[in-house]
Amino acid sequence: MIVSWKWLQRYLRLEMSPEELAQRLSLAGLNHEESQSVGADLAIDLEVTSNRGDCLGHIGVAREIAVLYDLPLSVPDPQPAAVGPAIGQSIGLEHHFSAACARYTARLIRDVQIGPSPDWLIESLQSVFWKKRRDGSLESYQPINNVVDITNYVLMESGQPLHAFDFGKLRGKQIIVRPAGDGELLEAIDHRTYVLDSSVCVIADQLQPIAIAGVMGGRSTEVDAQTRDVLIEAAIFSPLSVRRTARKLKLHSPSSYRFERRVDPAGVDWASRRCCELILQCAGGKLAADCLDSSPEVPGQPAVTLRWSQLPRVLGIQIDQAAVQQILTGLGCQQQSSDATAVAWIPPSWRHDLTREVDLVEEVARIYGYDKIPEDVSIPVAASEKRRFDVAAEQLRHVLTAAGISEAMTPSVVIERLDAMVSPWTERPALQTQIPMLEGARHLRRSLLPSLIQSRAANWAASNTEADLFELAHIYLPGEKPGMLPSEQYCVAFVMGSDFYVAKGVVEAILRRLGIAQHPVVVPEKISGLHTELAAQLRLGDRVIGVVGQLDDQIRMQLKLPAVVVLAELDLAVLLEHSSLVPQFRPVSAYPSIQRDLNFIVQESVRWADLQNSVRSAVGSELVAVRYRETYRDPSKDGENHKRILLSVDLQRNDATLTGDEADLMIARIVQQCERQLGASLLDAVQGK
Repeated sequence: MIVSWKWLQRYLRLEMSPEELAQRLSLAGLNHEESQSVGADLAIDLEVTSNRGDCLGHIGVAREIAVLYDLPLSVPDPQPAAVGPAIGQSIGLEHHFSAACARYTARLIRDVQIGPSPDWLIESLQSVFWKKRRDGSLESYQPINNVVDITNYVLMESGQPLHAFDFGKLRGKQIIVRPAGDGELLEAIDHRTYVLDSSVCVIADQLQPIAIAGVMGGRSTEVDAQTRDVLIEAAIFSPLSVRRTARKLKLHSPSSYRFERRVDPAGVDWASRRCCELILQCAGGKLAADCLDSSPEVPGQPAVTLRWSQLPRVLGIQIDQAAVQQILTGLGCQQQSSDATAVAWIPPSWRHDLTREVDLVEEVARIYGYDKIPEDVSIPVAASEKRRFDVAAEQLRHVLTAAGISEAMTPSVVIERLDAMVSPWTERPALQTQIPMLEGARHLRRSLLPSLIQSRAANWAASNTEADLFELAHIYLPGEKPGMLPSEQYCVAFVMGSDFYVAKGVVEAILRRLGIAQHPVVVPEKISGLHTELAAQLRLGDRVIGVVGQLDDQIRMQLKLPAVVVLAELDLAVLLEHSSLVPQFRPVSAYPSIQRDLNFIVQESVRWADLQNSVRSAVGSELVAVRYRETYRDPSKDGENHKRILLSVDLQRNDATLTGDEADLMIARIVQQCERQLGASLLDAVQGK
């Protein structure tokens, strides 16, 4: 925001030097970028944060200076004289898009004399509208005409954008606020034609759009030398709507910049009256009585309670209550009620960012002066600890990055083709947004995997062949039955170029790191988008914790990925239920262990995970480890559809030496359990060293 030194002095008396003022504003939150001499004036460039839209006009900056230096502030009170018939006799207002336009107002001035602007107006605009050329010289504002220049002046004065329409060029004498039609065209005052859609709010007459709401006016109703009657627009457009429109059309303007950061709802009428008053002074004309206003009632802001005890608790210093009241009153807050412990304040209409008690504490601190707070002041700090979720997320990131996988951040919305690629959690249709959040993307993701697969494909296309990626984020699942509410699920997923067993090993490392003692059951499952023979559900008890598998070759080839891609996705909520995030001390046994090798004959359909789970369920804490050795097939000896699996078990006690007889009993239980659950038969048992 560029402010003029001379312009500021129209509202208050500046007795300090520009350098001192710039430093004081910087300490109060309006960082000083640079100062530039513009003719006989001084332009001060201030960095205004996105929550301080009230400082995007000279009056807002003057208000800050007034409270910082305890100076009287003089703001004009425009009272343009209306002499013509009521505006409603000449034009009507229809409002059909309240989501994008909270308030729309219009005033009509007839018989204006379009001509050059007065010198004071041109000088004012040239002091704030300029940019540096490459050679260091300044490219100044080029005046247009008195009416248009006045709308720009009021914009820079109050921060409220306005627009002037040539009333004689309106067709149907009706102003309509509505969504644009899909494919509707508008030629703007920058002489470019824009293709609109239903997400764009437009101001229209009865035949066509005449302005892109909050962004730029149309050429068809542009004020020129032949204009005699002008319609002055002042409105409140939704920040989200204006931001989306400006980005979609790649069209940004001083107006869109301010609407994106919110304008003063009570300042709309002031700016409209101010603009009309200046037009009557500089261009003559007759102001029609009354004003078209879609929402004349301006809702007040809710009160915010400030407890006196919070100031020393947060700031570490005691500030006199009278000084606090003076600061907040100077900022425009109104005291609603008070007692010995607290005061309730109603923030001014232009400060939409004052919603919490800590916001008022911050205001007091920055006006009082951060430099007055000693560096060594003691502030009471309450002990805190990380949430279980944060601890688990930290452990997950450690395991996955140690495995050489990089963290990614992908959008929560995906295109339909991508959403249908892989969906391990549900086959129900995805939730959709009414307006695409990204171009062509309106499906809320049902899994993190499609976005990660797409990112891997994009990296491969850019010659980054080692793009192993993971993400921790929400997915959005539709209700299980019609009428049921959708659910939000936090997941962790990864994709990598390796084989199925490496992906399974990464999952097992995650479970170990989270302190999950129970081993997951691997259940072969046909999962949409995954290889028919290399895909499985992972279960802990009766709960599904996730999936692991290899990407289907057809999908891989569609994405032009030349190598195998394996992936996994886990439900973090279920993992947390079974996790033990605080490491537990486990003493190392001082007694020797016994190792036994067991060779089982099992059916071909029996998997290692099934055999491992049976062995573990047969022995208690004395079982230290179960290790897979090898698989051997000999149909002539063991029969068709049978195989041998050789495994090793380590047995050990923590309180005494395990005897051979005790080990034999444990081995017998293992054999009985495997025979009962899996139909396994023991070929031999060889005692190890």
